[in-house]
Amino acid sequence: MVNDVDALRAIERAPLRTVRPQDLESDLSHARRTIARLVDRGALVRLAKGVYAAPPEGRDGRQWRPTLETAGLAVATARFGNRNAILMGLGAARHWAAIPRAIGATTVAIPEAGRPPVTLDGGGMIHLIPRDVERLDAALEQNELGRALVTTPAQTLYDLLMKPGQGGMPDEALAAARHLRGQVGPADLRRVVDTLGRANPAVRDVLNALEREVPRVEGA
Repeated sequence: MVNDVDALRAIERAPLRTVRPQDLESDLSHARRTIARLVDRGALVRLAKGVYAAPPEGRDGRQWRPTLETAGLAVATARFGNRNAILMGLGAARHWAAIPRAIGATTVAIPEAGRPPVTLDGGGMIHLIPRDVERLDAALEQNELGRALVTTPAQTLYDLLMKPGQGGMPDEALAAARHLRGQVGPADLRRVVDTLGRANPAVRDVLNALEREVPRVEGA
């Protein structure tokens, strides 16, 4: 019989240290009861309905909470699979410090359409954005729970300009795009545009401006 310690170790080995009870049922009898005991002891924390994470470094789940962006990635990873969730848009802008303060929403790309937003137990909303995740320009980045995919600054800038309303905070998205622009080179943004095959006027304006700036920077 698997005891609580063994169950916790299995959860800690899961992607982003996060699971759903049904993920454990094939190996663990009474998975839901075991998870409930571990939550009561602070060994696990409930991120959202049906999704639980093991806090890092033995921290007490009754006091510890991950950032909104980390929690969003963890919930989406548990629901859609490892590497099938990518922090994008507002969430990626927060990761790249283009939004300096905490906000109440984050955006995560997933490979399925029609998924409603998820409310986190610790506050905040995850907007699940249907995308072809294999075409997104993303990199593995470290967060509180492990390594996960985040769109690059160039991809993030593109997404913020193409659809600033994703996540329900268009003013913050456009402000983040302005802050992020200094992290993006014209070749990187051009590669994203060419890969995805389209650009709205906002993206074209920024790309043209970046390309005009290159000679001035190189000759400085």
